[in-house]
Amino acid sequence: MEPDFRGDADHHDGTSDATPGGYADSRRPGELVFTILMTLGSAALLWNAYGIAGFEALSSPGAIPMATAAVMLISSIVIFVKTIGLKKVEGETLTKDILPWIVLIMFALLVAFGIALKPLGFIPTAAIFLVLSMKLMARRSWPLTILIALGSLVMIWLIFRIVFTVLLPSGVVPEAEFIQMFRDLFSAGGDA
Repeated sequence: MEPDFRGDADHHDGTSDATPGGYADSRRPGELVFTILMTLGSAALLWNAYGIAGFEALSSPGAIPMATAAVMLISSIVIFVKTIGLKKVEGETLTKDILPWIVLIMFALLVAFGIALKPLGFIPTAAIFLVLSMKLMARRSWPLTILIALGSLVMIWLIFRIVFTVLLPSGVVPEAEFIQMFRDLFSAGGDA
């Protein structure tokens, strides 16, 4: 990328490299692997779309998914061919510039959140996730982090569970009993 493109000499200032123009004559770390994965994924999608109804007619149920996947595959092949011919960017590494450790940790936390959601339930899983991610990213004291995380969780739970009545996985917390207790408490106060 040209240093004058955004007016800064160093791209590590927190601004995005995803601006039009980018690195016109070189590829960043991991870019070639990404194009390979994108091409393989597009080919798998085309194969799955073909499995819907084969290629019988333009009006068959698989025609639109096959056309979409074919466009994806052709586009990804074109991008792969263009990317493979580019030289690597000097001075950048995958772990420092493209996929730093904090991104990997947040990814692992999100995967753990998804795995723990059903057995533990929404409230404890979200509490652990919010506390850990806020502590990691904000780097504040433990009491402040826990206070903000649990306060946020209460607001999220009230909005989604009480206002919008979204059923969240209860898990180990007897959530229905708490809601019924509050309903009984407020209905008893209204009868008196």
